[in-house]
Amino acid sequence: MKEFILIFRHEDGQKIASPEQIEVWMKQTMDWIGGIAAQNKFVMGNGLPMEEAMVVWHNNVVTNGPFGEIKETIGGYIIVKADNIEEAVEFAKGSPVLQGNGNSVEVRQIARDGKH
Repeated sequence: MKEFILIFRHEDGQKIASPEQIEVWMKQTMDWIGGIAAQNKFVMGNGLPMEEAMVVWHNNVVTNGPFGEIKETIGGYIIVKADNIEEAVEFAKGSPVLQGNGNSVEVRQIARDGKH
């Protein structure tokens, strides 16, 4: 079985949701992850807070925030086990992140020991 990373992309990471909306999204996310875990296919995951984020560029130029010169941000990720990318994509389709207009989930296979 292969492992895939599902990367949560937010179209505008500078928008700030209300504490009530965040609570709703977190419940939906935990329920979604619980469904994957119930199939014994959840490996791990983390949110990526915007505070204290830095970006290191070519020639060691350092900028504040995860935004750089692009508008889109990465809000978190999970790693799942799946037989193939199609199964991983099906997991991604259930992500509450997709409720946000313009948000997306990038699905990529994880290479282990240099092998795909």
